[in-house]
Amino acid sequence: MPILSVVVPVYNEVKTIRDILVKINAVDIDKEIIVVDNYSVDGTRDVLQDILKKKEFNNIKVIYRSCNGGKGTSVRQGINEAGADLVVIQDADLEYDPNDYLKLAQPLLEGRADIVLGARFTGGHSGLAIHRLGNKFLTSLVNFLFSANMNDYATCYKMARKGAFIGMGLKSTGFDIEVEIICKAVKKHLRIVEVPVSYYPRSYTEGKKIRWVDGLQAIMSILKYRFAG
Repeated sequence: MPILSVVVPVYNEVKTIRDILVKINAVDIDKEIIVVDNYSVDGTRDVLQDILKKKEFNNIKVIYRSCNGGKGTSVRQGINEAGADLVVIQDADLEYDPNDYLKLAQPLLEGRADIVLGARFTGGHSGLAIHRLGNKFLTSLVNFLFSANMNDYATCYKMARKGAFIGMGLKSTGFDIEVEIICKAVKKHLRIVEVPVSYYPRSYTEGKKIRWVDGLQAIMSILKYRFAG
């Protein structure tokens, strides 16, 4: 059984999917890769089918969804399919470096954490100005409402034992999966540890998908999980 399951939700990432899977596969840790394709229509599926033919990718499983159910749906499906004890979420672009898996896993393996976040901004924010301001505001809102002290709640890199993810009873279908995981982790009194990770932000012309409306949805979700029974 592998130590780590890498869940890769993907939608229309034909330019980066091959490169990110090569990077994931090169990390020196016993792992499986679970790709959940959220009904891509840009040729991503053709690339995935080609990758499956390569013998060096004998540890990869691809799930082809029959409709676009949102990032949260893909994340939840990937977690459910995970066969390893540790699970990490990996976006299909090249903004994050899979070589950080080992740093993320250490607090879990040492018993110091229940969930580990890859903090992008310990050395200062980078990327598009609207995203910097949005992330800072939303993280501050989570910290205030939940009496937490996080640097980067919205990071893609969230690693935990599969049982911890399953125990959250995740239900989100969209980008609000990021909010749900963090808010439920705090409410369940899970030990959250952040470790610095590398971050290479891309622009909208390079394929970034998150929009201002997702920020509004995040605010509503934060309030919902704070005051829900």
